[in-house]
Amino acid sequence: MKFLVDECLSPKLTELAHERGYGESSHVVWLGRSGAKDWDLLPLIVDGDWTFVTRNSVDFRGAASSPGEKGQYARVDLHAGLICLNGPDTMMRSLQLELFEQALCELEADPDLVNQVLEVTLDDDDHLRIIRYALPDANH
Repeated sequence: MKFLVDECLSPKLTELAHERGYGESSHVVWLGRSGAKDWDLLPLIVDGDWTFVTRNSVDFRGAASSPGEKGQYARVDLHAGLICLNGPDTMMRSLQLELFEQALCELEADPDLVNQVLEVTLDDDDHLRIIRYALPDANH
């Protein structure tokens, strides 16, 4: 597995991935794709077999109430996985790292993320919630 970290997240997440054994991981900025639109990143993500890490969950998975109905992954039949780090709009680097660390721990237990989304969410009450689901939904 190799992660591609979105430019809205700190490059320190990529460094953490390297430290945890995911040495092929990279950051959107490191690939010279700074400022690229989501729809322009999608072919890079899919063709490169990247597991994409973002905080722009709605842009990539669609609305939380109906993931896959819209969003960039709605038109993808096969992907290496999507990790959504959800927190306050002003999420500091330390919180980004904490949420990504939780995602990595979850992947240690079950590393298969093909056609799945892993969401790590810190809600308004400071409760951490981790969910995983198929996208596209295999039942449809």
